[in-house]
Order: sequence, then C-alpha cells, then structure tokens
Amino acid sequence: MFANIAGRYDLLNHLLSGNVDKRWRRVVAERIAAEVSVSDALVLDVACGTGDLAATLFDALDAKVFATDFCRPMLDIAATKIGQNVTLVESDALHLPFSDSSFDVVTIGFGLRNLASLERGLAEFARVLKRGGWLAILEFSRPVNRALRVLFGTYFTRVLPVMGGIVSGSRSAYTYLPDSVKRFPDQRELVELIEQAGFVEVCFENLTGGIAALHLGKRP
Repeated sequence: MFANIAGRYDLLNHLLSGNVDKRWRRVVAERIAAEVSVSDALVLDVACGTGDLAATLFDALDAKVFATDFCRPMLDIAATKIGQNVTLVESDALHLPFSDSSFDVVTIGFGLRNLASLERGLAEFARVLKRGGWLAILEFSRPVNRALRVLFGTYFTRVLPVMGGIVSGSRSAYTYLPDSVKRFPDQRELVELIEQAGFVEVCFENLTGGIAALHLGKRP
C-alpha cells in the first residue's frame, strides 16, 4: 500500500494538512533539542517514510541521524531528498538491526499506528535506547474540542479519502488512514502504554487542538 502511494506521499501530506504537518515536525525537533544535552548524539527515526522528520531532525540537532523504514520506494525518495546527511536503513520497526542501548533518541512520526503490535514496537524502541535516552512519538490523536472533533472527523472520513484517492490513485490507502487513526489509542491511553513499556517522565503535548499529539518518554 505504501509503495503504491510513495510517489505522491509528500504532496498529499502537505496538501491534505494545509502544510501544518511541517510545523508539527519542527515541534518534535525543538522538544528533542531541549532535552538532549550531549553533543554528537545518535538519533534514530523509525518508520521514516520519505524522510521529512529525519531531515528536520538533522537540520535542528547536533546529531548523527539514522532513519529506517521497510518500504523501499519510500526510502528511495528519502535518499533523493536528504542525500548523505542521514543514514538510511531498510528494516522492520519490530526487529531493528541495531544493538541494545545504541541511540540517545528514538523518534517515530505517524508510524506507530501502522505497527502490527504497539507493545512490541515500544519494547523495541526501549531496547535500542541508551539509559536516559528519549522517545518521541508524533501521531494523529483525538481533538480535545467537541466541535473540532466533529469537523475533523467529517473531513478525515469523507473528504480526505476522496481527495487522496484522486491524487494518489489509491483510495483504499486514504480510507485506511482514518480507520487506523480511529483504532489508535487517544492521548492518555498512549501515555499508559508508554509507561507500561518501562518509560518514565511520560508526557504529551496536543498539536492543533489535539488533531495530532507529541508524546515523550525517557528510558530509565
């Protein structure tokens, strides 16, 4: 599915979000920059897609950035955008090809809900993080305002699949998107899952009224 829409993925992300997705990624980089004090930190962006978050992290941090995805066409596009700045690795998020305690930061943007198991994914992120390392999860969430929730729900379930289908040629991919968001835990439920995975100092920040949320957690 992701391979089929790779060529129009960036266009649709920016078009369907009104470019607000770029601001969300900058917020991730800013919050990570505020928490990571070590120079030459090692950062891993999981489910990187076409590399937008990885590129933002590289621009904002004094860090060596690795990015991984299991969709080769997405990585091919990422390679054309970020060149040698980010090390790209084709791999499964549930079986990362890195040693224990390898990274200072692990991020995942709009990819956690696509994993076959959230719990296994969070456990794998904890495994590759160093003690004191930070996990950052950017994901669609539940708008806090009822009117916004209704408006967003209507757009997400009725307008987005039609527009996405026309532009990408794959309506099923953009029907999958709202379905996957609907099944995904809300802000506080995700906090509980992150804590159950062993993370501490877990918190979240609503973005654009809770349409998306940034969750942070620290590996003790």
